[in-house]
Amino acid sequence: MAHIHQTTMKPTKLELLTTWLPTQPWYRGGPGEPELTKAGGFRLDDPAGEVGIEFMVTTDTSAPTPVHYLVPLTYRGSPLDGADHALIGTSEHGVLGKRWAYDGAHDPVLITQLLALFEGRTEAQQQSISDTLDHEVTRSYTGSTPLDALTVAAAQDDKDGTELSVAPGTTLRLNRVPQLAPDRPVDLPEGATGHVAGHWDLPDGTRARAVFAVLRTGPRI
Repeated sequence: MAHIHQTTMKPTKLELLTTWLPTQPWYRGGPGEPELTKAGGFRLDDPAGEVGIEFMVTTDTSAPTPVHYLVPLTYRGSPLDGADHALIGTSEHGVLGKRWAYDGAHDPVLITQLLALFEGRTEAQQQSISDTLDHEVTRSYTGSTPLDALTVAAAQDDKDGTELSVAPGTTLRLNRVPQLAPDRPVDLPEGATGHVAGHWDLPDGTRARAVFAVLRTGPRI
């Protein structure tokens, strides 16, 4: 289970994201620099114990209406081959030393573990507490295609999120700008074969939930 080091990162995660987020096609901020806070999220384990995996929700309050972004992150002790385009930045970790932070949509370790979460082969961990499950994260999978040992195609970004082909006819979509769910449990989205839903805190102190990731079978739209 995930062990969280209570230490510093220089620059911080939010400082790295302040520079990186405005370069993404799904960013919805204004002309000025984003004003970010960490609002929530969860972690997954890397079975090999080498890669840190975090799904962070960050809130940008630089505009009149706050915008919430889902940023899947991986933290590595050395560069990921062929992933320079997905590098968010490097930071000095107070315990682990230099770490390379990547947009996890382009990291095969994160995608493998996210697919395992869909199927229930792994469980979500608390974002900031070691060795503790996050029972607020929900998941489902009703498809017939096993999600292990898949060949994942390159991630493609659009104005709302990121999509990957994870099997013939099956796509994984990350909702980069999560849409708040009604005041009821988050259900399997219409037409989907699987989903992962999570939670975060709104600026007014209330709790929010939304679908973070969706699996669909059929042609890409």
